Amino acid sequence: MYLLSLKGWGNNMDQLSNSISIHFAPLIPELWLVIFAALTALLCLLGFWKKRKSTIWRTCMAAALLLTLSNPSLLEEERKPVKDVAFIIVDRSPSQAVGQRAARTNAALEAIQTQLGARDDLDLRIIESDKDPLATETNLFELLERHTADTPPARRAGVLILSDGQIHDMPQNQRMTDALGPVSLLLSGSKKERDRQVRITQAPAYGIVGQKISVTFRIEDIGFHTDKRIQLTIRNNNQDTETLFIEPNKDITLDFPINNAGQNIFEFNAEDAGSEITLANNKTAVLVNGVRDRLKVLLVSGQPHAGGRTWRDLLTSDPSVDLIHFTILREPNKLDATPQNELSLIAFPFRELFEIKLYDFDLIVFDRYKLNRILPNYYFNNIVKYVRDGGALLVASGPDFAGEDSVYYTSLMDILPAAPTGDLLQEKFYPKRNNLGLQHPVTRSLVWQTKAEGAQQKQDGEGTQWGPWLRQVVLNPEEGQTLMEGAQGQPLLILDRVEKGRIAQIASDHIWLWSRGYQGGGPYSELMRRIVHWLMKEPQLDEQALNITAQGDEILIKSIDLEQKNTRIQMTKPDGTEEVIELNPREDNILQTRIKANQLGIYSFKDGYDNTSFIHMGELNAKEMQHIQTTPELAAPLINASAGGTIWLEENERPTIRLLDKNRRHFGGDGWAGLRQNKAYTVEGVKERPLLPAVLSLFLLLGLGSLMWWREGR
Repeated sequence: MYLLSLKGWGNNMDQLSNSISIHFAPLIPELWLVIFAALTALLCLLGFWKKRKSTIWRTCMAAALLLTLSNPSLLEEERKPVKDVAFIIVDRSPSQAVGQRAARTNAALEAIQTQLGARDDLDLRIIESDKDPLATETNLFELLERHTADTPPARRAGVLILSDGQIHDMPQNQRMTDALGPVSLLLSGSKKERDRQVRITQAPAYGIVGQKISVTFRIEDIGFHTDKRIQLTIRNNNQDTETLFIEPNKDITLDFPINNAGQNIFEFNAEDAGSEITLANNKTAVLVNGVRDRLKVLLVSGQPHAGGRTWRDLLTSDPSVDLIHFTILREPNKLDATPQNELSLIAFPFRELFEIKLYDFDLIVFDRYKLNRILPNYYFNNIVKYVRDGGALLVASGPDFAGEDSVYYTSLMDILPAAPTGDLLQEKFYPKRNNLGLQHPVTRSLVWQTKAEGAQQKQDGEGTQWGPWLRQVVLNPEEGQTLMEGAQGQPLLILDRVEKGRIAQIASDHIWLWSRGYQGGGPYSELMRRIVHWLMKEPQLDEQALNITAQGDEILIKSIDLEQKNTRIQMTKPDGTEEVIELNPREDNILQTRIKANQLGIYSFKDGYDNTSFIHMGELNAKEMQHIQTTPELAAPLINASAGGTIWLEENERPTIRLLDKNRRHFGGDGWAGLRQNKAYTVEGVKERPLLPAVLSLFLLLGLGSLMWWREGR
């Protein structure tokens, strides 16, 4: 063991310094040496108490014997000083891009490197966090722990953190805090920062179509000392816009309707308060996936025909469909001698269906229905309004549609995309898709698996044909998109949009031949499923929809765009800056491009149809954007525990860094931060020399023994 350091010298980091210490290596076990020393001391004290004359010489003799048994030696170490290690953590998280923070951080980093970079007794290690624009939180100490693992605590001079103070992994372990040395925080923001943000506190991920969901949110005003209500604009699915005035810093709960299946977007945009540090968090969105609990369908059929059962079987095969089916079995002008009191038929409930409960239905289907003075024209007006308000209508045409009793000659002529010419083609024909139908998502990938061959057949005008139909009404298309053609190239399937609603027209009543497998049949169930889903505004089948998806840090923008209106779309970034994006055509006539996302938050895209799509990059309510103000509070416990300091770079753009003795109590002050000098070293060599050689010890003991014997003999 080392008891005393005699001297040390040498200040240059490249020179060796010497240190001499006294080292004891007892010749007997230490326990026996301690017992012998205690007994000797006791006997000497007893001798002094009895006032014996020889006690002094006996004490000297005992001390010499103890010194000899302790075997003292001189230990000389050759020590080489090692550099202290100072760690500089540079925060490059998204919140650091706000205002002048990045510029102040870079200026302070340059000043520190200028001051400390040339010192030969300090190893300066700069650690920069990943410059990920989509990072949802700032984890600096996790990064620091990885970089300090190879540095012993005795060499750590301290940590300088260049940040806005929004650090989300502050250490809770006191031992880690002690091992770091003094920690100082150099704040890159301003003391008087103000910000307004919309924060969603509770929102569901799913909602049932036709019902409402509750969303809880709050508008946080930080730095604005006012109770003035804030204007908030809420846009629902790119359609309805509502303006409210909301009390700040208070939870608000509102109900929103889920109008369609798939993605429902509710955008919240708070007005600019002025002098905010950023506008990126003034806007947020709630994305709710709408699911249908039940699809309510009203099927109104004319006189019974072979295809009526096909419609019913098709709709009832889906357990999620609630079907109400009315068939006109007995018209008022029909001659029938059956007494009225013996008839089991019920009167057609036209008022209940087409006035009272009309808006309860998701889809209305007319199957070979003709005018028969049962349904007044007033109720057709209701159907027109129902479609314009967002409803769906499917008309399957038979011979009656071409005659004078056609439902076209009602208010429906204002919304139906095609008018009957009066001609009826009764000939064998093969339904096929035209060029538009080969691209439209409703008919693009239709396949049919034949029972005989067990193979999938895809009708494309050149390959295997689907089974034939035998009758078609000739239509004159005035609006909409014709996807399929039939006899003599006449329009067979037409889809159209009418304000908020949608309409589908089929110019034949012979789709039932496919369901019966006539001459191979065809994809009747898949075709009708897609038509119904298109009418229900399923996004995957929407030929105008922008498909926006996030793939890592990239945004994939895809559009079918049959009318080529989406070659250039307008993108608005979270901070409000706008950019025009070019979509590139693919071989399958789909427009597509990828862009790199460089900001957290809501990106909006406006297409050529004046529709707006949104996507949120990063976590909703990400920590990085929740509280974006510069703050020393999160790091304050660590700063205080390590005796470090806090510097606002706004006031001291080029802070002073001092190297101080490790025993100092404070390592921070006004405009300066301190690092500790540990004066650590490594031992390059050791020399050991006996303090009392064996011969010298022998002569010392013999001399003292003889002197003691002579003294006591007098």
